[in-house]
Amino acid sequence: MIEMEIYFDGNKKVNANFNGTIIKTDQPLQGGGDGTAPAPFDLFLASIGTCAGIYVKGFCDQRGISTDGIKIIQHMNYNHSTRLIDKIDLEIQVPKDFPEKYKEAVINAANLCAVKKHLQTPPQFDVYTKAV
Repeated sequence: MIEMEIYFDGNKKVNANFNGTIIKTDQPLQGGGDGTAPAPFDLFLASIGTCAGIYVKGFCDQRGISTDGIKIIQHMNYNHSTRLIDKIDLEIQVPKDFPEKYKEAVINAANLCAVKKHLQTPPQFDVYTKAV
């Protein structure tokens, strides 16, 4: 089993220790936090685009294609009735001289993202307390 330790670090800061790396979160000033780190939901959203990005980067690196000028714009539709994001588009912007033969393949590479796959087949959640 993989574990991540979540702990509180003052005011609205909630951090995670995963394999010795500290992932810091905070709430914005208007949410009562200090605004010193991204909010947890912001990190969640960023994990989608950055995960796709590492697959795009790997694809390009393997073929000797420069990633200069390549970026991913993540468009998120907020559904006001459900108060949830109900659609996410990942627009991979490539330079005009990007090889035409790789355009579909770079989309396929982005679709390999593990975060996206987990959203498509979500894990089961069990939340419980344990006295220690």
